[in-house]
Amino acid sequence: MHVLLTGSSGWLGRHLAPRLRAAGHAVIGVDVASGPDTQIVGSVADRAIVEAAFAQGVEAVIHAAALHKPDIARYPQQAFIDVNVTGTLNLLTAASAAKHDRFVFTSTTSLMIDQTIGDEVGDAAVWLDETSGPLTPRNIYGVTKLAAESLCRLYAQEHGLPCVVLRTSRFFPEDDDTHRHLSGENIKANELLHRRLTVEDAADAHIAALARAPEIGFGTFIISAPTPFAPQDAGPLKRNAAAVIDRYFPDARELYAGREWSLPTSIGRVYDPRLAEKQLGFRCATSFADVLSALRQGGTLPVAHDAGYLSPKERT
Repeated sequence: MHVLLTGSSGWLGRHLAPRLRAAGHAVIGVDVASGPDTQIVGSVADRAIVEAAFAQGVEAVIHAAALHKPDIARYPQQAFIDVNVTGTLNLLTAASAAKHDRFVFTSTTSLMIDQTIGDEVGDAAVWLDETSGPLTPRNIYGVTKLAAESLCRLYAQEHGLPCVVLRTSRFFPEDDDTHRHLSGENIKANELLHRRLTVEDAADAHIAALARAPEIGFGTFIISAPTPFAPQDAGPLKRNAAAVIDRYFPDARELYAGREWSLPTSIGRVYDPRLAEKQLGFRCATSFADVLSALRQGGTLPVAHDAGYLSPKERT
């Protein structure tokens, strides 16, 4: 197929484009920043850009372009509406008019986090799956991504456009812009327990969604590394996460000590990705166990970390 990939110059896009080609697809990349996999430079908020892309014989869409949470400090709220909502609508309209049978939308688990969950005020970790709600996002990023998800659902219902929504957990390479109490690599390793995946797994999830979209019709899936925890761990995880981790991974504490790392003392939320495994047929290949394996063998960590990473659109 000829696949339109938006956000083709970004962190996910440049990992996803080669995988699409390896799967036998032709890639037409659209991004506001130039890049080796970007043929059309421009914003999906511009209908003329979308029309130019579809004029190249697009047969399916993977919509990964967006303004993200760190962009809140750089862009006005209207820009989030233009890119994340209007841009999604432009693509859905064009895909529906072209009688496409698959549309994959990159969403985020961030929209599932309201202020209470974010502040971790409860006495137990919050177990989050696709039934969690009602959803009341705490910032403009989450609000606009939830609106875009609703547009996907609407086009699936009213226009018969098969849409798969992937709520990906964290896979950014840069340092966390709010938590700096541990090193970036330490934080990312810890997050593989409950709220992170690798960018490679994120890309592979999109390949799986592209293949299964016509069969699914419409579906929303959390995409995150498989958690070792179970719902009954929620209370202990909040009170003493390290003790729970000891039960599942008896040598984790010793391996971390060799790196001068720290296990989390408290975990406030856990993303459950099991629905994607059951219905989408996708399971992330990398988990926390792979971090420990790398530490045992002195190998390369399975999570990418680049403290100085800057989005291509910002470099431009």
